[in-house]
Amino acid sequence: MKARLPQGYSAPRNNMSQMIKQAQKMQEQMEKAQEEINAKEYTTTVGGGVVEIKMTGDKVLRSITLKPEIVDPEAIEDLQDLIVSGVNEVLRQVESETETRMNDISGGLNIPGLY
Repeated sequence: MKARLPQGYSAPRNNMSQMIKQAQKMQEQMEKAQEEINAKEYTTTVGGGVVEIKMTGDKVLRSITLKPEIVDPEAIEDLQDLIVSGVNEVLRQVESETETRMNDISGGLNIPGLY
């Protein structure tokens, strides 16, 4: 008696081809998402709004804006701390959005070195 394959069964070859197509589509979506993230500008403020920092998604620092009331020669260390804090916060924004977008595309697969 011959074994019969279930109706609708596709040979592994077709399955592999489909997996490759899905991987290519996922790669294209990730590249597009990364381009969109890179083009976006991220802004954060620290110190109650006296320091504003803008950075692009590809982590290029665009500007640091200081309100006049924060510029006190006696408080230079405080100002430096605010700037460092702001730069770190805007970097976290970029990294968080990148991770979220890539996880959405990859279905949550943790692929080392992906982004």
